[in-house]
Amino acid sequence: MESRSDGGSAKYIKMTTQPVEKLVMKLAGPTVISMLVTSFYNLADTFFVRQLENDSMVAAVGIVLPLMSIIQALGFFCGHGSGNYISRALGSRDFADAETMAATGFFYSVSIGTLLMVSGLVFRNQLAVILGAKTAATTAGTIDYMLYILLATPFMMGAIVLNNQLRMQGNAFFAMIGLTTGAIVNIMLDPIFIYKQGDTLFGGAFLMPFGLGMGVAGASLATGVSQLVSFVLLVIGISRSDNIKIRLSNFSFKTYYIKKIVQGGLPSLARQGLASVATTCLNHAVGIYITGDAAIDAVQAAMTGTSKIMQFLTSALIGFGQGFQPVCGFNYGAKKYDRVIKSYYFCVKVSAVFLAIVAVIGYIFAEPISSAVAGSSAQAAEIASFAFRTQLVVMPLMSWVMLCNMMLQTIGMTFRATIVAMARQGLAFVPAVLLLPLICEKLGEPPLLGIELAQAVADLLSFVIALPLGLTVIKEMRLSMKKE
Repeated sequence: MESRSDGGSAKYIKMTTQPVEKLVMKLAGPTVISMLVTSFYNLADTFFVRQLENDSMVAAVGIVLPLMSIIQALGFFCGHGSGNYISRALGSRDFADAETMAATGFFYSVSIGTLLMVSGLVFRNQLAVILGAKTAATTAGTIDYMLYILLATPFMMGAIVLNNQLRMQGNAFFAMIGLTTGAIVNIMLDPIFIYKQGDTLFGGAFLMPFGLGMGVAGASLATGVSQLVSFVLLVIGISRSDNIKIRLSNFSFKTYYIKKIVQGGLPSLARQGLASVATTCLNHAVGIYITGDAAIDAVQAAMTGTSKIMQFLTSALIGFGQGFQPVCGFNYGAKKYDRVIKSYYFCVKVSAVFLAIVAVIGYIFAEPISSAVAGSSAQAAEIASFAFRTQLVVMPLMSWVMLCNMMLQTIGMTFRATIVAMARQGLAFVPAVLLLPLICEKLGEPPLLGIELAQAVADLLSFVIALPLGLTVIKEMRLSMKKE
């Protein structure tokens, strides 16, 4: 205990005295890599399934995305809820309290994951319909893809919690190793599990020498195995060095810790949970406004591909923000508000420039980028490239929205953080995706246009909501500095 206190004290000094720019860049390196690799292997499932040249299977992967979002939402709920508390506890040098929260957050997540796994397996067929599967082929693919995702749920949620707890302690390297190794395993296993011997890929350019031929279920199995690998490595990682250890004896049923997890994790639950609702609403909107099985599969495949690309592009921003969070948490806990504000504006400026550059490049090469992961039909590729371009136009605004959400969540301002988290996928997107197709139809335009524009409109509205909330909190911190 004493040696950990010494290590914790050294970490406290580093986090509260070193230049914030240097700290953020150092901590953000591993988290950016982790997020990019993780997003890439999420993209990889869609990419490899697309080689089957079946829009229904590509759509199935996208239809399961809301389920993945729910699993991640609950994982981030426990992970961010416990991780944000841990960073503030370490900032105030309360190491025993940090250990209790670490164990409580972890064991709650695994328990919730097990319950979700059992429920999902029992009601898998009904769940496929609820998620938005519309055609017989897509429904069958959705049921197959869900199987191993559900079986891996406890490990997935446990890995998310361990990753966030490590990261919020300022130990992003261990978190990176766990996530990136799992991602590499997934990418390696995808073609082996999906295709069979003799299958031709990439327009006949490559012939599979061997494979299990499991189709879309193979992509699911590869993801499940990779999550187990990440979980095991993160368990090993958190037991090393001066990290807060996970011990069952430290687990607490006290309502105090549950309350703190809720306060710190509610914005993540709102954000990821509403992402699930948003994607489900999108799938159902396609069923309402688009007619014909082939057209429905093409639109769902196109929007799935676009969503995965945008997740990949914005993952670097999320990783950068994750490098900011421990700096924010430690310094807020130490009442060094000037360092919190300085690090926040530094991150916003850097990320805005980065996203602007990415948006320009993406806009120029929209067709080849989107066609790589959209459905195999020409209609799907055309829809995907247009939707992709509309979202790129407003993408730089996400630098303020996402970093504002992370700052508010880290410093414990639950209500405001939840409002920002809900803005993009709930308060703005759900009305947009349900109403814009109807408005376009009334104006004599195809309803598809409204579906394509929905996310870009939602991103713009979320910026309008987040801007005053972020500025108000910064003003409050400056007033607190003057009083002290």
